[in-house]
Amino acid sequence: MEKQIQYQSLEQLPEVATQIIEFGKSELVWLFEGQMGAGKTTLIKALCAHLGVTNHVQSPTFSIVNEYVTENGETLYHFDFYRLKNEIEAMDMGVEEYFDSGNYCFVEWPSKIENLWPLNYLSIEISVQTDGSRLIILKKN
Repeated sequence: MEKQIQYQSLEQLPEVATQIIEFGKSELVWLFEGQMGAGKTTLIKALCAHLGVTNHVQSPTFSIVNEYVTENGETLYHFDFYRLKNEIEAMDMGVEEYFDSGNYCFVEWPSKIENLWPLNYLSIEISVQTDGSRLIILKKN
């Protein structure tokens, strides 16, 4: 199953987040792909706001994983694997336990840990179009 969403401005992100959550709500692990600067973290911030995250949302580039809590007390994990040297580092930090936690896991740069992906996930590919808009392709696996 696939869905495409295109948006022109940051003001549209709340509606984009609503569409993505509606499409992907049955999956807990969301894999975000896109070139540097495509807007992965910005989109995750919008998704977290929609889900009621009360923490400050930022890229976990150096910490590798950030834990957020929603106003309902639910936990959400945000990963950035850009700095990982290999999959062993992800295994050592217990990424599989996070994926099996029953909580949302938002993963930036998932291609760094491709062999560790769960069987079911939502793929979110963001690309910058020539007019500066963003095209998001959602796929359930």
